[in-house]
Amino acid sequence: MDTTRQGAAVNARGIGVKGPRGWAFRDVHITADPGALIAVEGPSGSGRTCLLLALTGRMKLAEGHATVAGFPLPKRMGTVRSLTAIAHVPGIADLEPALTAGEHLEEQALLGRRMAGSLGARLPWGRRYKEATRARVEAALTAVGLDPATLPKGLRTAVRDLERIDALRLSIALAVMHGPRLVAVDDVDLKLSEDERSLAWQMLRDLALHGTTVVAAASTAPRDAIVVRTAPAATEPAASPAPTSTTGTAGTTDIHEEEAAHALAEARRA
Repeated sequence: MDTTRQGAAVNARGIGVKGPRGWAFRDVHITADPGALIAVEGPSGSGRTCLLLALTGRMKLAEGHATVAGFPLPKRMGTVRSLTAIAHVPGIADLEPALTAGEHLEEQALLGRRMAGSLGARLPWGRRYKEATRARVEAALTAVGLDPATLPKGLRTAVRDLERIDALRLSIALAVMHGPRLVAVDDVDLKLSEDERSLAWQMLRDLALHGTTVVAAASTAPRDAIVVRTAPAATEPAASPAPTSTTGTAGTTDIHEEEAAHALAEARRA
């Protein structure tokens, strides 16, 4: 097993996920060390989200073999889920627009600590609990570069009033709060300006540099990432090769969001 770094190594050979209407993706190969930045590149509907869910143990592989942190998929999906986290995945890891940033952070801290530590550490009115919660929240915000002072009302700012880049940072902060070995982020560049995209990728690079393996889906991958392509080969635009890259071929039938939800539900019952 990989225990030398915080991150999880990812190895996949010929993996694919199939839904009710056909293949979401197939024939994907990945080799990445702990703390790598993996970019899943392809157009919307090409199976990017399904690949993220498969690598985090939230969607069952239909073909091929993969290991995450040394644990085989699909055999050890539950273990892989416990070591990974997802962020910014539509319909699965959404932010609630009416809640504030602080409410999201406090809720996530509570969910992660309710089964850990001593009774005093778990009771929400205990001093140690409050101190631990504050420390976790501050560490998560620092990790993603989200400064509450830059928000309209600080942590009392409702999600619906956040800029897109700040909402992305908040979603990732929730995902990394409890120290996953791998975090998967969907739609990194969705509706962001060029400058915001650069900021988003730099945030993910920083997470990877600190040891967390990052798998991020986007329409265009940065040149320094390990690139996995889910678009059909015939429609992929020409691009300069990344330093280390892997390729995959999506099926000719795209899986829509409801199909991804169906496959996710099936994986949870598996």
